[in-house]
Amino acid sequence: MDASDLRVFEAVARLGGMSRAAAELNTVQSNVTARIRGLEQELGEPLFRRHSRGVEPTAAGRRLLPYAGRVAALLAEAAAAVRDDGTPRGDLVVGSLETTAALHLSPVLTGYARAFPEVDLTLRTGTTAEMIAAVLDRQVQGAFVCGPVDHPDLEVEPVFREDLAVLTAPSVRSTEALAGRRDLRIVVLRAGCSYRQRLEEILAARGAVGYRRLEFGTLEAILGAVAAGLGVTLLPKRLIGPVWRDGRVAVHELPAAEGRVETVFVRRTDARVSSALAAFLERARSGQRAAAAE
Repeated sequence: MDASDLRVFEAVARLGGMSRAAAELNTVQSNVTARIRGLEQELGEPLFRRHSRGVEPTAAGRRLLPYAGRVAALLAEAAAAVRDDGTPRGDLVVGSLETTAALHLSPVLTGYARAFPEVDLTLRTGTTAEMIAAVLDRQVQGAFVCGPVDHPDLEVEPVFREDLAVLTAPSVRSTEALAGRRDLRIVVLRAGCSYRQRLEEILAARGAVGYRRLEFGTLEAILGAVAAGLGVTLLPKRLIGPVWRDGRVAVHELPAAEGRVETVFVRRTDARVSSALAAFLERARSGQRAAAAE
């Protein structure tokens, strides 16, 4: 068994067919079939179950699949390390919460792109749960998420600090007033959003139970729903200035124990930090230091 065998195996498992894998690998189907049969003979276990639509991994195949991915990632990382002479270049894929991207990353991205034009930078946004999964699966090199994060395979670095506030319709006078409302709804991003979990904890502490949830895919939709009186939400205070000043929503500040959170950068502990990522993180740190000094 060698790396090329595992590459063929991973392609077949991912694409669900020998012919599809052959097309991706730019080879003939007979070669792919022979490689899979040789691997199965070497390991003494069938790796795929054939059916009318193609193939699917057996239990043994599913156990092998993570190792195939790790080998492929390690080889790609080794090649990148050889090419990395200290000058930021190549691909850099970073994840972020949508709120962090809106509040902190625009100037970082702009300055970085100008300073390092040889880097192909991609920013992906999602919830904390989605971004942590993407880091663990090596889909992104690191991600800004809501802390705290405690995972044995992740290195965690605090970068930004946020003060959160509860947003309601202007007619709501306090968060305590939400407890007795039978029509209470929370307006949140999809499951896995860390602010959603924090909001539910805040409401529970005030005795609000039995509420319904409205899920939206963007911050603009959430703010619009709250302004229309459809529910309440929780967001960083610095993000809500325009809708607050226009009187469209009421902003309820929270004690630090409830409302202060850290945005942390997470990356795999077993992954090297490329020159491109190191330069990006330094710019993010510098931006935070400048903001803290103001």
